[in-house]
Amino acid sequence: MSRFDLTPPTPSQRDALVAGLSPDERRVLLQHGTEAPFCGVFLDNKREGTYCCRLCGLPLFRSSTKFDSGTGWPSFFAPYDESHVGRIRDTSHGMIRTEIVCARCGSHLGHVFPDGPPPTHERHCLNSVSLAFVEDGHDLTDPLHRAGADAGPA
Repeated sequence: MSRFDLTPPTPSQRDALVAGLSPDERRVLLQHGTEAPFCGVFLDNKREGTYCCRLCGLPLFRSSTKFDSGTGWPSFFAPYDESHVGRIRDTSHGMIRTEIVCARCGSHLGHVFPDGPPPTHERHCLNSVSLAFVEDGHDLTDPLHRAGADAGPA
């Protein structure tokens, strides 16, 4: 069980979070878009830390699970916590794939494929604009549940 609250954002929280997104972040996170390969800010990130949902801040992947897949998108072989990533059958664009979304806010992250390295043999292929990065040594702050925020049930 996750130590993070997976309660979805309230409508007012979601509106506030969406207001802070760039047009490209909105297109990818909210409209299931894809950024161009080999251009994402986190593709070549080598720093140690945690990749979180760009919209709601939920931790999604650790840098220790990141690998160079050669695909042009940041790739990870395992999520931070399996309960943090939702999986949805995606039949768009004439393909059958598994879309991955943030389990808390439902934002589109990318897709997962069965061609990754051991031990999971999964390749979670992510859009950089779907992610925020928290370097090791810094707190994983939760924008939905900060002291004084409109947090709802904790």
